[in-house]
Amino acid sequence: MQVILLEKIDNVGSLGDLVDVKAGFARNFLLPQGKAEMATKTNIEAFQARRAELEKQQAQSLQAAQQRAAQLEGMSVTITSRSGTEGKLFGSVGTEEIRAAIVAAGVEVEKKEIRMPDGPLRNIGEHPVGLHLHTDVDSQVTVIVIGEEAD
Repeated sequence: MQVILLEKIDNVGSLGDLVDVKAGFARNFLLPQGKAEMATKTNIEAFQARRAELEKQQAQSLQAAQQRAAQLEGMSVTITSRSGTEGKLFGSVGTEEIRAAIVAAGVEVEKKEIRMPDGPLRNIGEHPVGLHLHTDVDSQVTVIVIGEEAD
C-alpha cells in the first residue's frame, strides 16, 4: 500500500516521502494517527499545497524536543522504594514512576518517551534510562533507586 508520510517516522521515511508499507501498518497505525495519507492523486496535490506548513510544524517539534533534551542533560532523579536487605526491590520501578520523578524535577515527559529495553528496575542503585523525545532527539537520565527497608 502506498502512502504519503506527513511526518518523519523511524525506519520508514521522512516528511513527504511516498513509501510502500504493509496494508495493516498503514490501516492500523499510520492513517488513524494522522502520520500518513493514502497516495491518491488528490492527496498528493493537497500535500504539495501544505508542505511548507507541515515542514514548519516539524521544525518546531524538533526544536521543542532539543530544548527538553538540553534540560534533561546530566539530570538525575531519585526514587525511593521498599526493598529487602540484599538490595532487591519488593516491586519494581517502571516508566510511570520515572515519568513522575522527572516531571517533579521540572521537565515534561510522556510515559511513551521513556525507553527501558531491559524492563523495569528491580534493584537499588544508579540506572541509566533512555528517553526518545523525537525521531532525531534522544537523551539519557540517571535514575537513583534508594531502598527503604520493610518493617
